[in-house]
Amino acid sequence: MTARSILLLAGACLACLSPAPARADAQHDPQGLWTGQLVTDRGNCSTETANTSTLQIGAKQLTFTPADGSLALVGIPTKAATHYHAEALVKQPSGAPFPMVFEARPEGDTMVGTYGTPRCRAHIVLKR
Repeated sequence: MTARSILLLAGACLACLSPAPARADAQHDPQGLWTGQLVTDRGNCSTETANTSTLQIGAKQLTFTPADGSLALVGIPTKAATHYHAEALVKQPSGAPFPMVFEARPEGDTMVGTYGTPRCRAHIVLKR
């Protein structure tokens, strides 16, 4: 190995070890995956608080998946990036509607939100 090869290898290793540039805060760079744990405020939220939940914000759509289950609440991001809303309306076996709503807003490096259904209300702090 020549001295030049060793220097190139050392430079590449140092570049790998240098910290990645910091991401902008949640309001200025909201797109991506956000995860967190729902915490019950009121009612029975045992299914929704059982696992980590995910908020995915894209340029044209956002989804919130409580407890990373099979139901996703869907919404459209606003250009202002100050408020996010997603919802789903599921039909219960009885035929009655079962609305699910998620609201979130950026707060520093996190997204802070609330989730609600007719039987559950919970809050969440989501991180990248």
